[in-house]
Amino acid sequence: MQLKLKLTVVAAIAAVAGMASAQDVVKIGHVAPVSGAQAHYGKDNENGARMAIEDLNAKGVTIGGKKVKLELIAEDDAADPKQGTAAAQKLCDSKVVGVVGHLNSGTTIPASKVYNDCGVPHVTGAATNPNLTKPGYKTTFRIIANDNALGAGLAAYAAETLKLKTVAIIDDRTAYGQGVANVFKKVAAEKGMKVVDEQFTTDKATDFMAILTAIKAKNPDAIFFGGMDPQGGPMLRQMEQLGMSNVKYFGGDGICTSEIAKLAAGAKTLANVVCAEGGASLAKMPGGVEWKKRYDAKYPNQFQVYSPYTYDATMLLVDAMQRANSTDPKVYIPELAKANFKGVTANIAFEPNGEMKNPAITLYVYKDGKKSPLN
Repeated sequence: MQLKLKLTVVAAIAAVAGMASAQDVVKIGHVAPVSGAQAHYGKDNENGARMAIEDLNAKGVTIGGKKVKLELIAEDDAADPKQGTAAAQKLCDSKVVGVVGHLNSGTTIPASKVYNDCGVPHVTGAATNPNLTKPGYKTTFRIIANDNALGAGLAAYAAETLKLKTVAIIDDRTAYGQGVANVFKKVAAEKGMKVVDEQFTTDKATDFMAILTAIKAKNPDAIFFGGMDPQGGPMLRQMEQLGMSNVKYFGGDGICTSEIAKLAAGAKTLANVVCAEGGASLAKMPGGVEWKKRYDAKYPNQFQVYSPYTYDATMLLVDAMQRANSTDPKVYIPELAKANFKGVTANIAFEPNGEMKNPAITLYVYKDGKKSPLN
């Protein structure tokens, strides 16, 4: 009997010790496409979150008077909405306390409901469709300008600075592509530009000859493309093949990458690109230049667009936990909503709907194949 009692006590102590050590590990999720045509974005995003976790662990993190070890649980959504919700559910089941992601609006919007239902906050520094914050979930936060700002900024530049009169619009039918194209179309029309043609493609297509030939017949001053660089690069090559070398080419942050220069494979039409990113250029970010040096040393030739934002999103989650003295989402979400965080990308504070207050936007062009900020 005494032996049995001793064994029970030992088992109980072991169980408590096990619980304590489990609580010492704080899991943060990350989701992006790390397979498929958009894997270069996804890897860059994951690198940013991973770098933040490593920096925090190296410094030592205390939450509620207790030392914790942070762990990144990374999932691949392959830019597919179904896979995105499955990844979100998997992270909820893994008991992550917060999530950084997703990349695409088409995966982030359906995943946001999953996070809301399981009570876990997620912060995206990449998904830009304004519909993301429409449901009013208290678990959804965005630290980058949305498509209302990006599409409007590009349309204003086309109409007011470049004085363009006509534009054709192509979108890839994703939540992101359609969203940014619709905003551009609306604002361009308000500013007196005429939309002479509208065409559609997919986020898997590589042959655009038919739609570009149809557009060429309408002789527009510009094309606006709502989509990502795996389509944007080949499209620029095919525009050159069709003799459309004098047509300006506008797009949102989906084409605003260093990768598009490689995907355009030397096409002269790259010089006609004007693209927009939510956020300041690296040179104008509070900690951008120094951060980028460290990133490049750690992940050579992998930088795309959003890794500084995923870095900040990770830091932001942990900052809220520290201010709340808790890793319990129910306890720290109100602190996250009240954030006033000095990040690498910006000073981050939120509107009541989870949108960032006063987000910057930057327009870029490509000079000698290199992405260069206009403002």
